Amino acid sequence: MAQIRLQYLHLQQRILLLAMLCFCIGIHSTAQETKFNEAPSADKAILALLANRPTTYEEIDSSFGFFKRDTLLLLKFRDTAHAENYQDGKVYALNMLGTYFRNKSDYKKAITYHEEALALSKDIKNTSLTINSLNMLGVVYRRMDAVKTALDYNQRALEMADTVKNKTHHIYRSINISLNCIGNIYQSLEQYDLAIDYFQRALKSEGDLGNKLGLAINNQNIGDCYEYKGDLETALDYNRRSLAINDEMDNTYGRIICKNSIAQIYLKQQQPKAAKDLLEQLVEPIKNIGDKFIWSNVMINLGWANMELGAINDAEKYMLDGLGMAVDKNITGQIIYGNKLLSELETKRKNYEKALIYFKEAERIESDVKNGQNLRYINDLITRYDAERKANEIAELNAENELINLRLRKNQTTILISTLLVILVITILLIMYRNRQSNYEKRVIGLEQNMLRSQMNPHFLFNSLNSIKLYIINNDKKNAVHYLNKFSKLVRRILDGSTLKETTLAEELETVDLYINIENIRFSEEISYEVIIKDDLNPENIKIPSLLLQPFLENAIWHGLSSKEGFKKITVTVEKLNDYHITLSIMDNGVGRAKSQKIKEKRVIKRKSVGIDITKERLANFSKDYQHGYSVNIMDLYDEKSNPSGTKVVLEIPIY
Repeated sequence: MAQIRLQYLHLQQRILLLAMLCFCIGIHSTAQETKFNEAPSADKAILALLANRPTTYEEIDSSFGFFKRDTLLLLKFRDTAHAENYQDGKVYALNMLGTYFRNKSDYKKAITYHEEALALSKDIKNTSLTINSLNMLGVVYRRMDAVKTALDYNQRALEMADTVKNKTHHIYRSINISLNCIGNIYQSLEQYDLAIDYFQRALKSEGDLGNKLGLAINNQNIGDCYEYKGDLETALDYNRRSLAINDEMDNTYGRIICKNSIAQIYLKQQQPKAAKDLLEQLVEPIKNIGDKFIWSNVMINLGWANMELGAINDAEKYMLDGLGMAVDKNITGQIIYGNKLLSELETKRKNYEKALIYFKEAERIESDVKNGQNLRYINDLITRYDAERKANEIAELNAENELINLRLRKNQTTILISTLLVILVITILLIMYRNRQSNYEKRVIGLEQNMLRSQMNPHFLFNSLNSIKLYIINNDKKNAVHYLNKFSKLVRRILDGSTLKETTLAEELETVDLYINIENIRFSEEISYEVIIKDDLNPENIKIPSLLLQPFLENAIWHGLSSKEGFKKITVTVEKLNDYHITLSIMDNGVGRAKSQKIKEKRVIKRKSVGIDITKERLANFSKDYQHGYSVNIMDLYDEKSNPSGTKVVLEIPIY
């Protein structure tokens, strides 16, 4: 159970850890920094670079050689290149300095150096160095768990690399790195087969390039995917392949990561002794390197191994050491991981209060990381890249045909919008499907709630997505994002409520307030909405069926207010009827039922509404648990001249 519960956390850590490795080209061995005045050939290296002024990453990197690990030399080269107006060399030095601080877990400094390099590389229009700077920033943000920002940088790097016609070895390496990153994204979304496909493509390309480090990284990535698919033997095989390549390169850094992964698989195979023996070998090497991102993971895994072996006190020490490093460097995935393992450890001690504290902290942070909006944003970016890459391939094959190119450019926006709409609908339908599956064996009331949701959603989603389309067409990004945020919150409320038989009146009022706000956006804020609570009633203490009011509010808006000119108002009133009932009334100042029916008969497309009928059935089921019944009354309202002035729905809900 502990392994299953921690699986997501380990996956997140592996993704971040492997993405970081992708960019450790030329920095994979541990070495003491060389003082500038202790390396007489360092001056010659700088002079040669200033004389020849190479512009590509490969040329500058090969000229720098061993000295690229010397921060003092890099600082001197940066300043000298600036003074001599050798901007390409300055960009290289800035990125190497950023990489150094990234591997020391000083992410703030790393971002500062990489952002300066990115801005300068754009100014001098050096595509190779711009791609490198974008990828470097992506790695830093991945290690900080800022997944959206990281993917944005890697996505931009891949798109730019794909547009280069005469690709160099470094450009191909950049493409492989980006393929690896996209594979990691699919891995984080638990789409392991897709992730393996991307890693295999990168693995093949790295083999063609003869890049051993790339082979090591992608073998390990594939091993991770098989680990979380539950195929531990295949996972071990790929990790051992990666370890063998790292041994061949004498890559201490890579060996540490591979052995840590293998130890983690041993733990899942109930082999804590083998895991402990392997992890203890890593403590001193990773301490010497000083990378707290990996160091914290090794220490937490060592704590896990000791816990399984019954050495609870040692386990606690290792876990707290690892958690402390993660907190110090704000490594979100490791913080979640450490807190969950400490919760399990305290449970073994029967210290349930402390276990609950650790567990709640992990859940709080994990909830932020798993924000649904982030996942939709990631899927949108991946889809956008696939669509644009295919469009670019078609454009290149038909470069001489001007008519086809023109049509493609005109259709590009339409394709993007259609793809976005399809992704949104698929995402929502997938959520609905999973929710239905999880509630399949529940009582009939649960099925009725799902029916209510399915009746409401198609109509509402269609109108909402049309509004999103208009915002996107008009390039109104601010309103499009605002609308999506509101929309996603409401969908989540609907899905959460559909699994419950009842909810508090306070929560129900919050849900309908969100629904009204979203509908009001489409009515240009013309609808006035008011909630009145009388008799000192406390909405937190009153239970009603979940998602009860929405069908009546929908009817009020679309059959009463949508055809009305001028001031539009909806009032929801809550009051105590007697000791056994409360009343909920929904009153609108619309056109009335008679006129609404006439308008409906003139429409070409007629939609049968079953929401209120299902609501009555749900109220009947709800009332079975109480001594008193319910009632639903719908009344037409008239003004002093007997003209229709709206509709009022009165619900009597039992409370005893």
